[in-house]
Amino acid sequence: MASHERVVVVGGGLAAASAVQSARESGFEGEVVVIAEEPRVPYERPPLSKGYLIGTDAASSLSPHDLRWYRRHDVDVRRGSRTVALDPAGHTLEVESPEAGRATLEFDRLLLATGARARRFSGPGAGLRGVHALRTLADSTRLRTALRVGGRRVVVVGGGWIGLEAAAAARGYGNDVTVLVRGGEPLEAAIGIGLGAMFRGLHEQHGVEVRRGVSVTALRGHRGRVAAAVLGTGEEVPADVVLFGIGAVPNVELATSAGLRVDDGITTDASLRTSAEDVFAAGDVASVWNPRLERHLRVEHWANAGASGAAAGRALAGAPAAFDEVPYFFTDQYDLGMEYSGYGGPAADAELVVRGDVPLTAESAPDAKREGIVFWLAADGRVVAGMNVNVWDVNPVIQRLIRSGRVVSREELADPAVPLDALAGDTA
Repeated sequence: MASHERVVVVGGGLAAASAVQSARESGFEGEVVVIAEEPRVPYERPPLSKGYLIGTDAASSLSPHDLRWYRRHDVDVRRGSRTVALDPAGHTLEVESPEAGRATLEFDRLLLATGARARRFSGPGAGLRGVHALRTLADSTRLRTALRVGGRRVVVVGGGWIGLEAAAAARGYGNDVTVLVRGGEPLEAAIGIGLGAMFRGLHEQHGVEVRRGVSVTALRGHRGRVAAAVLGTGEEVPADVVLFGIGAVPNVELATSAGLRVDDGITTDASLRTSAEDVFAAGDVASVWNPRLERHLRVEHWANAGASGAAAGRALAGAPAAFDEVPYFFTDQYDLGMEYSGYGGPAADAELVVRGDVPLTAESAPDAKREGIVFWLAADGRVVAGMNVNVWDVNPVIQRLIRSGRVVSREELADPAVPLDALAGDTA
């Protein structure tokens, strides 16, 4: 915590913001530098496909801390700067900025919170006007501008969270929306076929056409602007706006060129330390050792970025740090709000147990409440994941139930008369 030390955070997202705050709260009095590639202070990304995209959140609300906060806490935020090289052994970075050009920056401890980037379509027509990806504030602003016109034919390629949230936003602006899904159901890889079907039914009831088992091989344009998405069958789906929500790629290039250990992301131990002694990683880019699962795990969600960033901030301050959070994410689509906590790997083979009215089909009644809790129950009787749908203030106890490792029966899980607190082992 010596005041002559310097810690550097590379990144412009929530993990970076949380790390800086945590380092100061942990008593670090030295120099703190943030290298942010975008021309703004670090900000949160979930609103880019939610509140900001639909127009209810202002850009100024996306950042956990404004520039005045960083100045009050003596944090040097170098916006619009890019880290081009890292020497872990020499404890130096090479940083480029429009103002200063290329310069060397020394550090005592470093956090890589470089995040991930949207996976881009690389087929014919990728460069046409009207083709979008969604990862940055600039991306969301361009897409919102296109959607707000209304009355357009919008094609969303991909049935993941971002694609479905953007589809809901597009419908809210009065556009005709088609979602193209490669697999059997939207969200199938994340939450399974049954719940994926429920989300498909939700979108279809709001006028979205969801086409499954299809792939896009090209885009056709007219006078430089997208006019259709071309499927593998040769069929064309007319489009004025196309959004590709086909996943994200962790930004590991800096770590790789520096010789750090990389697999799916930058590999760290449970304290977020990389293969270099004084270099840590957090957020979407970090593949963190999870003692509970006994394997590395990379999670691309808001809560993980915040919590891992906070843990990394303690490490930057020289304090003990460990990270073992249960993965969490949330979504808002139309009148449905959902929170999910749990481990995707074990959940893939678990039994679904429903408490309340959560249909596992697309053909639910129009007046279905979609209100309840779904549990993923492993073969050994332990809950490995849980999702509350339009039911609030229960996710903390779901997390405790997962952490407890208690054996419960499917009958108890399904029975609303059995308190969740009791299942988690909580006592008054």
